[in-house]
Amino acid sequence: MSEADAVEHLLELLDLLATDAGSERLAAVLPAARAAGVPDHQLDHIARATEWALRIRRTLTAHRRREAELEALFDTANDLAGVRDPDAVLRSIVRRARLLLGADIAYLSMNEPGRGTYMRVTDGSISALFQQVRLGMGEGLGGLVAQTARPYVTADYFADDRFNHTGPIDAAVRDEGLVAILGVPLQLDRRVIGVLYAANRSPRQFPPDEVALLSSLADHAAIALDTAHLLEETKAAGETIRAHNDAMRRAEDAHDRLTDLVLRGADVPEVAAAVAKVLDGGIVVHDNDGVELARIGTTRALTPRAAVNASRASGRAIPQDGTWVCAVLAGRELLGGITLTDRPDLGDADRRLFERAGVVTALLLLLRRTVAEAENKVRGELITDLLTAAVDSVALRARARRVGVELAADHVVLVADGPRDRLLAAAAHHASSCRGLAGVHGEHVVLVLPGADLACAADDAARVLGKAVGLPVTVGSGGPAHGPEGVAAAHAEAVRCLKALLQLGRKGTGGTLADLGFVGVLLGDRADIAGYVRSTLGPLLDYDSSRGTELVRTVTAYFACGANLSRAKDELHVHVNTVVQRLDRVASLLGDDWQSPDRLLEVQLALKLMKVLGS
Repeated sequence: MSEADAVEHLLELLDLLATDAGSERLAAVLPAARAAGVPDHQLDHIARATEWALRIRRTLTAHRRREAELEALFDTANDLAGVRDPDAVLRSIVRRARLLLGADIAYLSMNEPGRGTYMRVTDGSISALFQQVRLGMGEGLGGLVAQTARPYVTADYFADDRFNHTGPIDAAVRDEGLVAILGVPLQLDRRVIGVLYAANRSPRQFPPDEVALLSSLADHAAIALDTAHLLEETKAAGETIRAHNDAMRRAEDAHDRLTDLVLRGADVPEVAAAVAKVLDGGIVVHDNDGVELARIGTTRALTPRAAVNASRASGRAIPQDGTWVCAVLAGRELLGGITLTDRPDLGDADRRLFERAGVVTALLLLLRRTVAEAENKVRGELITDLLTAAVDSVALRARARRVGVELAADHVVLVADGPRDRLLAAAAHHASSCRGLAGVHGEHVVLVLPGADLACAADDAARVLGKAVGLPVTVGSGGPAHGPEGVAAAHAEAVRCLKALLQLGRKGTGGTLADLGFVGVLLGDRADIAGYVRSTLGPLLDYDSSRGTELVRTVTAYFACGANLSRAKDELHVHVNTVVQRLDRVASLLGDDWQSPDRLLEVQLALKLMKVLGS
């Protein structure tokens, strides 16, 4: 074998290197030369040349690999730089990690303060159990990476005793079929925010250059993730500012519209409807006496006074049992309250809008009160003049027409008993809503309302006024009346009816003389009540007067106790024999038939009338 053959083998090595042949083909040159019979001293040259060629091949391969990794990292950085959605950032990180390391699976867990690290994104995973696993700090490989901020790698996870193996974590890893795992930390300012992993389902060594590669990707990923969060926060802040500005403009527009409604003479229900539309909820408005002024789109009960007072003290609208309450204030004076329903979660902008609605409502109530005070003064003076006949009939009719009341039509006269100051305000509101009159005459509040149904008018007034003042209100009625003269006569009838209702224990109700049966008949215009009482109970009255006895009281108690002697003696605080003796004396004075059905009715009626007359 000549030196030319040895040179030929050396040239073959160079040719293989030049054509980027694999290591196997380079290593095959020496055995081929030996088989061809190349002398030993020449084989040594070929062996050294082969070694150099393999070394050059490894160096070139490492350079190309590093170049590919750098290119991949550059591409990754470009990809991540264009991502604005944090979830998309995470998916891109994991997908790129799996691609760069040629791993079976890549995944990423995010740290949660106080709760360890939880699985966020996976690529290549087939186990639902693994995708939901959570690692406490220091648990498993990932928990140790998250705790120490250092990379960890294992070629056989279950055989590696460096990690704190727990049942749930090992079960999840086993369900996924993982064996070799590499984990590196995602860090921002020395703070670990998560862990990036690459793993295989068969034993594998992850050399230092792969650890460095995954760490570099994790560094890029952490920065990109932080940037995405900052962009998201900036966007959210911008949207918040825009929303705030929009809300302010909306509040100003709503305030202008509501104020315009008030200045154009709108009433409380119109303003309440506008507020309900703007805030998309139900609205209830009431005055300082608890009288409901408007209700739009809700059936909720009136707001408790305590809630209104709390709003007044804070100067802000406050939540109350699923509603919002705002005190209606004019300076320090409480005019009422406004309640918003069906909006339990009220944002700051809408809360300020609701408070502005309270200011506008206060303006409306002040205007309303000023007008009402002037009108009520006129109506109250008209009531006084109607009942005292201080002005001629023609003048009274003309004055009534100026406030919208036509006295020539049928009117009901009502006399109400209750807390006068509060009752007058409620009566004025009720009369105004009915296009009637209200005022004070003597000890009572008087209403003159259009209509001819005495019973209905009295019942409605007792109910409405009682609800408004929060106390029982008793209402007597008279009429129907025509003209000023008829109003005065009907007033006298209503006064008698009211007195009878109070004496008969019917407080808090409305009634007519017709409702009172015999009592009503006797209290009519031509009834001689005192004569009737005298003719029926005269003997008993005279006997008690001359002897200081209590026969009338005994008979009254006897009937009140249902003709039961035992109960009557307890009521009178005397012995039962005393009651029997007194009743015997009554029989001797009124006749033995005094308890017959006809006489009994007369006696009881006379006793009731005595109570009504207060004698």
